[in-house]
Amino acid sequence: MISGTLQPDPVRMRMQQPCPITPRLIRLRHAPFYLGIDRNRFNAEVRPYLVEIRIGRQGVAFDRLDLDAWVDKYKARNGRSVRLRGELTWDAKQHRGSRNARASGISTNASAGGAFARAVEQVTSRKRNASSRD
Repeated sequence: MISGTLQPDPVRMRMQQPCPITPRLIRLRHAPFYLGIDRNRFNAEVRPYLVEIRIGRQGVAFDRLDLDAWVDKYKARNGRSVRLRGELTWDAKQHRGSRNARASGISTNASAGGAFARAVEQVTSRKRNASSRD
């Protein structure tokens, strides 16, 4: 006897439910969504660096780990941390002062300082001699 109400097909319901795990292979149509970018940017900037995995005659997929690796490299090249009030950014470099320097702007190499002082003295003494003759 045929009932007036349709019973749900348990096999069809299982196929339509979201997968509780992230699949290893991600189809071409889902890869840009996985990365959070549009299809044109994916094709231009990401796809050339990935290995395409053929599925059947027309299917193309990408390894999720390859997509994650691309994001890690992109992040290393272009990423910046969020700067909170009063904090330095992650890539700001702090340099310690030299332990050998006695004061700012003074050479620590005694021989270089002495040679420079002699050269300055020679130049200034020549100018005085030339101007005193006139």
